[in-house]
Amino acid sequence: MLQQFSLWKWLASGIILGSFFFICSGQHDDDCKLARGGPPATIVAIDEESRNGTILVDNMLIKGTAGGPDPTIELSLKDNVDYWVLLDPVKQMLFLNSTGRVLDRDPPVNIHSIVVQVQCINKKVGTVIYHEVRIVVRDRNDNSPTFKHESYYATVNELTPVGTTIFTGFSGDNGATDIDDGPNGQIEYVIQYNPDDPTSNDTFEIPLMLTGNVVLRKRLNYEDKTRYFVIIQANDRAQNLNERRTTTTTLTVDILDGDDLGPMFLPCVLVPNTRDCRPLTYKAAIPELRTPEELNPIIVTPPIQAIDQDRNIQPPSDRPGILYSILVGTPEDYPRFFHMHPRTAELSLLEPVNRDFHQKFDLVIKAEQDNGHPLPAFASLHIEILDENNQSPYFTMPSYQGYILESAPVGATISDSVNLTSPLRIVALDKDIEDVPPGGVPTKDPELHLFLNDYTSVFTVTPTGITRFLTLLQPVDREEQDTYTFSITAFDGVQESRPVTVNIRVMDANDNTPTFPEISYNVYVYTDMSPGDSVIQLTAVDADEGSNGEITYEILVGAQGDFIINKETGLITIAPGVELIVGRTYALTVQAADNAPPAERRHSICTVYIEVLPPNNQSPPRFPQLMYSLEISEAMRIGAVLLNLQATDREGDPITYAIENGDPQRVFNLSETTGILTLGKALDRESTDRYILIVTASDGRPDGTSTATVNVVVTDVNDNDPVFDPYLPRNLSVVEEEANAFVGQVRATDPDAGINGQVYYSLGNFNHLFHITSNGSIYTTVKLDREVRDYYELLVVATDGAVHPRHSTLTLAIKVLDIDDNSPVFTNSTYTVVVEENLPAGTSFLQIEAKDVDLGANVSYRIRSPEVKHLFALHPFTGVLSLLRSLDYESFPDQEASITFLVEAFDIYGTMPPGIATVTVIVKDMNDYPPVFSKRVYKGIVAPDAEKGTPITNVYAEDADPPGLPASRVRYRVDDVQSPYPASIFDVEEDSGRVITRVNLNEEPTTIFKLVVIAFDDGEPVMSGSATVKILVLHPGEIPRFTQEEYRPPPVSELASRGTMVGVISAAAVNQSIVYSIVSGNEEDKFGINNITGVIYVNGPLDYETRTSYVLRVQADSLEVVLANLRVPSKSNTAKVYIEIQDENDHPPVFQKKFYIGGVSEDARMFSSVLRVKATDKDTGNYSAMAYRLIIPPIKEGKEGFVVETYTGIIKTAMLFHNMRRSYFMFQVIATDNYGKGLSGKADVLVSVVNQLDMQVIVSNVPPTLVEKKIEELTEILDRYVQEQIPGAKVVVESIGARRHGDAFSLEDYTKSDLTVYAIDPQTNRAIDRKELFKFLDGKLLDINKDFQPHYGEGGRILEIRTPEAVTSIKKRGESLGYTEGALLALAFIIILCCIPAILVVLVSYRQRQAECTKTARLQSAMPPPKPAAPAPGPVAAPPPPPPPGAHLYEELGDSTMYEMPQYGSRRRLLPPAGQEEYGEVVGEAEEEYEEEEEKEIKKPKVEIIEPSEEEEVVVTIEKPPAAEPTHTTWKRARIFPMIFKKVRGLAERRGIMDLEGEEWQRRLEEEDKDYLKLTLDQDEATESTVESEEETSSDYTEYTETESEFSYSETTEEESESETPSEEEESSTPESEGSESTESEGEKARKNIFIARRRPVIEEVQDVKGKKQKPPEEPEEEPRVEEEQPAEEEESEPAPTEEPTDLESQDIVEEGSMGSASVEGGVESEAESELGSSSSSSESQSGGPWGFQVPEYDQSRNANQRKPPGASSEGYNTAL
Repeated sequence: MLQQFSLWKWLASGIILGSFFFICSGQHDDDCKLARGGPPATIVAIDEESRNGTILVDNMLIKGTAGGPDPTIELSLKDNVDYWVLLDPVKQMLFLNSTGRVLDRDPPVNIHSIVVQVQCINKKVGTVIYHEVRIVVRDRNDNSPTFKHESYYATVNELTPVGTTIFTGFSGDNGATDIDDGPNGQIEYVIQYNPDDPTSNDTFEIPLMLTGNVVLRKRLNYEDKTRYFVIIQANDRAQNLNERRTTTTTLTVDILDGDDLGPMFLPCVLVPNTRDCRPLTYKAAIPELRTPEELNPIIVTPPIQAIDQDRNIQPPSDRPGILYSILVGTPEDYPRFFHMHPRTAELSLLEPVNRDFHQKFDLVIKAEQDNGHPLPAFASLHIEILDENNQSPYFTMPSYQGYILESAPVGATISDSVNLTSPLRIVALDKDIEDVPPGGVPTKDPELHLFLNDYTSVFTVTPTGITRFLTLLQPVDREEQDTYTFSITAFDGVQESRPVTVNIRVMDANDNTPTFPEISYNVYVYTDMSPGDSVIQLTAVDADEGSNGEITYEILVGAQGDFIINKETGLITIAPGVELIVGRTYALTVQAADNAPPAERRHSICTVYIEVLPPNNQSPPRFPQLMYSLEISEAMRIGAVLLNLQATDREGDPITYAIENGDPQRVFNLSETTGILTLGKALDRESTDRYILIVTASDGRPDGTSTATVNVVVTDVNDNDPVFDPYLPRNLSVVEEEANAFVGQVRATDPDAGINGQVYYSLGNFNHLFHITSNGSIYTTVKLDREVRDYYELLVVATDGAVHPRHSTLTLAIKVLDIDDNSPVFTNSTYTVVVEENLPAGTSFLQIEAKDVDLGANVSYRIRSPEVKHLFALHPFTGVLSLLRSLDYESFPDQEASITFLVEAFDIYGTMPPGIATVTVIVKDMNDYPPVFSKRVYKGIVAPDAEKGTPITNVYAEDADPPGLPASRVRYRVDDVQSPYPASIFDVEEDSGRVITRVNLNEEPTTIFKLVVIAFDDGEPVMSGSATVKILVLHPGEIPRFTQEEYRPPPVSELASRGTMVGVISAAAVNQSIVYSIVSGNEEDKFGINNITGVIYVNGPLDYETRTSYVLRVQADSLEVVLANLRVPSKSNTAKVYIEIQDENDHPPVFQKKFYIGGVSEDARMFSSVLRVKATDKDTGNYSAMAYRLIIPPIKEGKEGFVVETYTGIIKTAMLFHNMRRSYFMFQVIATDNYGKGLSGKADVLVSVVNQLDMQVIVSNVPPTLVEKKIEELTEILDRYVQEQIPGAKVVVESIGARRHGDAFSLEDYTKSDLTVYAIDPQTNRAIDRKELFKFLDGKLLDINKDFQPHYGEGGRILEIRTPEAVTSIKKRGESLGYTEGALLALAFIIILCCIPAILVVLVSYRQRQAECTKTARLQSAMPPPKPAAPAPGPVAAPPPPPPPGAHLYEELGDSTMYEMPQYGSRRRLLPPAGQEEYGEVVGEAEEEYEEEEEKEIKKPKVEIIEPSEEEEVVVTIEKPPAAEPTHTTWKRARIFPMIFKKVRGLAERRGIMDLEGEEWQRRLEEEDKDYLKLTLDQDEATESTVESEEETSSDYTEYTETESEFSYSETTEEESESETPSEEEESSTPESEGSESTESEGEKARKNIFIARRRPVIEEVQDVKGKKQKPPEEPEEEPRVEEEQPAEEEESEPAPTEEPTDLESQDIVEEGSMGSASVEGGVESEAESELGSSSSSSESQSGGPWGFQVPEYDQSRNANQRKPPGASSEGYNTAL
C-alpha cells in the first residue's frame, strides 16, 4: 500500500512538474512573434536627407525580452545593405545611420527604399523568425528643374494666326527635367514678365502648362518688332506652393517678315507718329503736239518708284514684284494718250496732245504686288501740257502810255491819263488758257510772268491777275528824265510774247525855282537912246515845265519910272517919254516868278545896275532868236545844211559868225559871212546825242558882239549790234535734279535808242532743257541728271527790236553739279557662296561690290541682319566677307545648311538710303565620319540551286554624319579585289545592303564563300568601311518544299475578327522540323501565321474600303536554320498566298450636308423639284446604292406636302402653296443603302415658301446656257457673300432664263441672262427680305464679279441686280390706282349727300324700336329659365372662300405664318386649317388631350384660333363638347352692324317678343343695366357676338344708331332685309319644324347677307363657367354678373357644378401687331324652340375687334333663379333686345 501510495505520489508530482514545464514552454513559444495584427512586414516612410539618428521604428512590437538578466529573445539585423539602419534590441527601435553621408532619393544615389530583416532568435526554444522592415524614402523637393539647353530659339512668320503653336521644343527630353519624384518632379511651364522685353508675355502664352508648347496670343508685326525674348519659367508641382522650385530659360523668338504690307511709293515722307507716307504727287510736263518718238519716255519728277514695305521676306525668291498701272484719271480719255509700263513704271505718250483740248492730266497711279496682295499703294501724277509756239502769250494793246507825277511816292501806280485819275491797265492773255474774242472780257488768269527789259529798278509790274499794274520802285525826277521807254514781255513758262512798248511820262511838279544866270548885271545906256530901246535881256531858267516853268518878270524897285520890263520875255526897255540924263545910275531889283498856283509859286531876284553914258552911235548885231532847237539823224550826210543863223545889225556893219562854244570836235561848220550852219563830220548818237552850240555874231567892234544858243538833238538809227556784257561770267553751273533752277544771267546792251536798242534773248540750242527770260536769266526746264550728261555749251542769242533786227551770240559753258541722289547699287542683287565647314575664323570667302554713280561717293559696307553678326565680318571698305568662327554643318537643324542675310552699302557722307543685297552662305558638309558596319562578320545560307536575285542576308552600316546629307548616305558594293570569285556569283544591293545571288547557283553543298562588302558614303572626300559575309551552301535535303506554288483561300470578310482562319499552307522536308513565316506582303501586319501548323489567320482589323486584296509571300525553313537566325529562300521553300477581302455593309450613308435649305414658290406646280439631296456610302455595290424617303407628317387632309424620288434624292412638292408666303416646312430625309434594306443616315430639310417679293434678278452679259452650266459654282460664291452678313444663309435659284427687257419686260435677249434668286435665313427659316438681299449682293458686286470671272470667262460680268418684273408691274398698277380712288371718293361723297334724308328716317325709326326692345327685355328677365336640351354637336363651320389670287403681292413682308411640324413618331395629330392653307397657322393637338376631355363630366368649349392674314376673312370655330351645363352668357356691347340689328329686331317683332309691358321691361333694364343680343347659328357655323351696354341709360343705343346707321344702310339693301323676314307659315309651325326651318332658312340667309369684314386679329379665350348661386348685389354697377340657365323640368333652379379652369382654358391667346374682326354667321331660332333651352357657347374677344368689344367677368349669383327670358332660342341664345 505504501509503495503504491509513493508510486502515485511520484506520479502526481511528475504530472504536476510536466504540466508546469509545458506551461512554461508554451509561454516562450510566442516569443519572436509580432504582438500586433496586420501584415507581417513593417512599412515605414522617411523623408530623404533626414538627419542621422532619425527614429525609423519606435517599437517593433516583437514578443519577448531582449534585455535584462534573463533575455528570452535575441534581435539582430540582416541584409542591412550599406548599414543604413541601426537596431536598439532592448527597445526594439530602429534608427537611421547616415553618418558622413546623406540619404538621397535622387540620382545618382537613387535610394528609393531600404529593406532590412530583423532576425529574432527565441533563446528558450531556439527558433529563428525574420521580420521584414521596409523603409520607404519619401521624396523631398530639394532639386530645381533644369533645362537641357541654356536658351531656346524659334522663328515665326508675322502672318502666323493667333492661336498657333509656334514652339514645341520642350517635348521629349529637350525641355526641363527634375530628378525629384512624383509631383516634385513634374514640370509646369509658364511665361514670366521680362522687364527688358515687356511685350513678350502678352504676345505669347503657354495654355497647356505641362507640355510647355508656346502659343501665339497676339498678332505679330515685323515692322514693329523683329525679336522677342520670352522668359519661360519651369517649376515643379510640389503640393505646397511655397516649396515649389523654379528655374528659367530664355526663348528667343525671331519674327520673319511676312507679306502683310503693300507697296509704298518713293520718296516716302512719313506722317509724324505713324508709318504712313504723306500723299505723294509725281509731276511731268510735256509740250503739246509733240510726237511720242520725240518725248518717250516721259520724264517724271521724281522718278516713279515703289517698293514693297516687306523688305526682308525670306527666301528672296518669295519676294513679290511690283505692278504699276493707271487706276483712274481726269480727263476720262487719258488712256488715249498715256500708258504706264507695268514693271518699270515708265510713262509713255501714245499720241500727241493738243493743249487747246487738254491743259493737264491728273492721274492716280496704283502699285500692287504681283501675288495678288490686297493692299495697293496709290499716288498722284500731275502731267502739265506745255504750250507750243502757235499759242504764245499776247498783249491786248500794241503799246502803253503811262503818266507818273515826279513827286509820287514809292509804290505809286502809273496812271493812264495826264489827270492821273485811273491806273494804267496792262492785260496779257494766253490763248492756251482762254481764247478771248475781240471785245470780249477775259475770265481766267493766264498766270503769266511779265518781265521788264529795262528800268527794272524804277518800275515793277504786279505778279498776278488778268490785269496787271505798273508801280514805282524809286522816286523819279522829270528834270533828270522826263520819259521812260521800255518793253514788257509775257512768259507762260515755255513761250514768250512779243514785247510791247511802254512809255512813261514823268509829270512835272513845281519843285524848281526860276534862276537867273547871274546875281547882278551891269548895263550902260546912252542918252541918245529912244524910249522902247532894249537895255538888257534878262533870262531866268526854270527846269519845270508848263505853268510851273513859265516865268513872269517884274521890276520890284529901282526903276524910278524910267525903265519897264516885259513880263514874259524879261526884256528891259526904256520907258516911254523918258529922257536919260548923263551920269544917273539905277539899281533895278528884278523878280522872276513861275506861274504855278499861288500856294506853290516859286521866285528869285537879281539886281541890274544901269549907268547913263553920253551918246554912242554903234550897237551890236542882233539874232532873230536867242534859242534855236534842231533834231537831226545820226545818219545825215556830211555837208548838209542844218540851220540859217543870220543876224541883223542896226548900223548895217558887216557881221562875222562863229561857234564860240559847244563843238570841241568841230562836228559842225558855221559860215562866217552867211551864218549857215552845216554838218562837218559824221554823227554818232551813241557817242554824243546832243550838242548845245553858243553862236556869236560880231560887227567888229569890241562891244559889238551878240550870242545865240543852238540846241542840236541827234536822233538814232539801228547801226549797232547788241553787245553782251563781258564782265558777267560765262562759265556757269547748276545743281542736278532740280527743275526751274537758276543757271545764270546774261546781259546785252544796244547803244541804239528806242526799239532799236531794246534787246531780246533766245537760246540757240537745248531749248528742251533750258529757257531764258526777257531779262537774260537762264533756268532749267527739266531736272538735269549729271549721271547722264554733266556739261553743256549753251548758245545765247541777243536780238534788238528793230524792223530789221541785228543780233549777236554768246556761248555759255554750263557744268552740272552733282548731288547725292543715287544709292549705291550692288553689282549683284543676290550673292550665293558655298563655304566649307570647319574653316578657321578669319577666312575670307566672298567679296561684294557696290557702286555709287554720284561724284565723290565713299561707299561703305555693313551687315544689315543682326542675327549673323557673330558669324561673319564684312570689311567696310573692301566688301570682303570673312568668318568670325568656324561653321559646323551638323549644327544646322535644316536639311540644307544655309544662312541668308542682308548686306547694305551706303555713302558715308550721303543722305540716300543704302543699297541692299542678299547673301546666301551654303555650308558644305565635309564628311566627318566613315560608315561603320554593325558587325565585322555576317553569315548567310543559300540553296545550291538558288535563282538569280535570291536574298541571302543583310548587311548594315551607319554613318555618323547628319542624316539627309550626301556624307551620311551609305551605299554598298562588293570588293571584287579581295574576293574575286564570290563577287562574281554574289552581289549586294547598293542602297539596301541586301546580299543576293548574282547568277543562278550551281554550287557544291557545304561550300563556304567569303564575300567582302564595302560601305561607302557620298561625302567629300568619300569614306568607306568593310565587312566580311560568310555564305554556306546548304544541302538540298535540308530545304523544305511547298506542296503548291500559289494558295488562293476563300475571300475573307472585312468584319472578320482577330484570329479568324484564312487558310493553311504546308511544306515537306526530310527529318526536319518546319517553321513557317510570312516574308513579304504583310507590312501592315494584318495577317499572322502559325509557324508550326502553317495556319494563316487574321491578325488585325480589315477594311475593304482601304484595301481589297493582299499577296503574301510565305517561306518554310528548317528549325535548325531558324535557330541560327538565318533564312534559305529558294524556289521550293517559298510560295504566294492570294487573299481577297469581301466587302460588308459596315458604313452607313452620310449626307453631303447635315442641313439642307430650299425654297418653293407660291405658284409652284404639283411635283415641282425643290432641291436634291445626296448621300454617299464608303461601301461598294448594292451597299452603296441609296433609297431615299421622307419623314414628314401629313400637312393637309392627310396628304404629304413633299415627296422624294426614291433613287435620285430629288425632293418635289406634293401640294399647292398658294398664298402661303413666309410659311416654312421642316422635316427629315432618310437615306438607306442596299436599296433601302441596309443602314441609314438622315439629314434635316428646311423648305420655305416664297414669292417674287423675296427675289432678286441678277442680270449678266453671258448666255443662260453658260449660267446653267456653272450654276453650282456661282451659287456657292453667292452663298459666301450672303453668309458674311447672315451666317448659314442659303441662296436658292428660282429660275435661269434669257434677259428680259423693254416695256413690261416683253423682250428677250439670249446673249444675256436673268438669274432669279432668293436667300433663306436659317435663323428665321424664312426668306431674307428682298431689299436686304439687294444690299448684300450689290454692295459686293465688284468682288462677286471678280469671283465670277473664272466661270463667266473673259469679259463676263454681272450688269445689274434688279427687282423681278412681276413686282415692278404690280407697283406700277398700284400707282395707277390713285386716279381711280379719287373718282370713287367723289362718287361716294355724292351718294352720301343723297342718302342723308333716308338716314334721318332710319334714326327716328331706330329710337322707337329701342323703346320697344327695352320693354321686351324687362319681360324676358322676369320669366323663369327653361330646361336644358341636349343638342347634338354640329359640324364645323364651313370655311370662307379664299381671297383673290395675287393679294399677297401687295405686301412686302407678308404673313408671318409658319407650319410647325410635329416631331416624327409622336402621337400628335396635325389639324389642317379651315379652308385653304393660307388662312393661318396649323394647330397641333395631342390625342391624349382629347381622350382626357372626353372623360370629364363637364366639357369646356374648345376654341381653335386660326390666325388670319391680312386682307382675309376670319372664321371663328367653336367646338362644343357633347354635354355641358346650361349657362347664361353675358353679352358684350359692340358696334355691331346695324344690318344685323335690323334683322334681329324684325324677327323679334314677328314672333311676338316685343309684346311685354313697357313698365316691366323698363324695370328689368334698370335692375340689371344689361342688354342682350344672342344669335343662334347652325352647328357648323356656331359664332356668337355679344353686346354689352356701356352706359346706364338706353340712350346709348340711340347714339349708336345715329353713328352706325349710315354704314348699315350702305351695306344692306331694303330688299335684302325683306327677303330675310320669315313668312306667316313659319310663325305658325310647330317648334320642331319651326326650329329646323329657321335654322335652314333664316340662318342661311343671315349668313349669306352678313358683311364679311376685313380681317383683323381675333383673340378668343375659353371662359370657365361657375355654377355657384349667389344673391344679387344691391348695386348693379359694381360687378358684371352671369345668368345660369336651368333645366326646364326643374321647378327650382339648382347651382351648376363648379369646375376650376385649366391652364389652357384660362390662357389668353394673343397675336400682337394684327388687326381683325369676327364675322357673325347663322340665323335666328324660332320662339318655340327657345323654350327647350340648351347650353350656349360664348366666344369672348379681349380686343373687341373693330367695334370695341369689352368683356365683363361672369357673376354666377346674378339672376340665379330667374327664368329664361322670352324669346330665347333652342340653343339658349336670346334673340330679343
